[in-house]
Amino acid sequence: MNQFEDMQTFVRIVEAGSITKAAEQLDTVKSAVSRRLSELEKRLGVTLLTRTTRSQTLTESGRSYYQQSIRIIEDLAEIESSIKDQHYALSGNIRVSAPFSFGIKHLAPALRQFNDQHPDIKFDLDFNDRKVDLIEEGYDVAIRIAKLSDSNLIARRLTQVRPVLCASPSYLQRYGEPRSVDDLLTQGHVRLRYSLVPDSWQLVAKDGKEVSIKIPVILSANNGDYLCDEAIAGRGLLFTPDFICYDAINAGLLKPLLCDQVQGKSIDAYAVYPQTRHLSQRLRRLIDFLVSYFGDEPYWHLD
Repeated sequence: MNQFEDMQTFVRIVEAGSITKAAEQLDTVKSAVSRRLSELEKRLGVTLLTRTTRSQTLTESGRSYYQQSIRIIEDLAEIESSIKDQHYALSGNIRVSAPFSFGIKHLAPALRQFNDQHPDIKFDLDFNDRKVDLIEEGYDVAIRIAKLSDSNLIARRLTQVRPVLCASPSYLQRYGEPRSVDDLLTQGHVRLRYSLVPDSWQLVAKDGKEVSIKIPVILSANNGDYLCDEAIAGRGLLFTPDFICYDAINAGLLKPLLCDQVQGKSIDAYAVYPQTRHLSQRLRRLIDFLVSYFGDEPYWHLD
């Protein structure tokens, strides 16, 4: 049996909703489609669909096989199209995972601009701060703002992010503005904590020495935009990426603190994808676009 035809048949069964409808669409008999599915499951050694007389449901293995088959079919179509026409329009689906705040505030406008240039690209976006498994969950690419440790991923640097220590004028009026790192510990300050990172603040002094600061937490949350709003409301000190707080700082709603003494440890934003995946032309062009869009000195960097 042709493995590629097996993939196409399986995808048609899933999308048609039944073997009978798939056979009609393929202009063949139901028994031929059913036999091809059974032989595919036997060759793979797994059950792809659980079937009753009235319904069919993808198993976990079936969902994974379906997602990967879709990408392979689309990639082959793209390769053939590129050979036929060197100036072909990019098309197909790109499934992207990105951190929530960065995704909404910065990635979304970038993808909108990319879509203006390539309207036949369709995005499936997951804005979530959890760390997804690209291979298991079927993502083409993820945006990660962190030190990378996954050896099974290829990373392309997009831009730089700098954490900023800041607070609102109303907070500083109530607690006093810290003039030194020691003041953070002695003036009774409280902080807003992003719950998905280590509990202590890791700062770097001008001489390069690292300083770890841990002061009382008044509020924890897993969303940076929410914490920024709470900081603007005067709830506590905030140590957050500049892409979250730069608008508030430029508007005078938040004030950067101790800039002449310490700074946050800069981190990079990356586009990551599985090294086992063929990098499609559409995904390559998207990553190239994002590198150019954000650049080494992104628009959210503060002076």
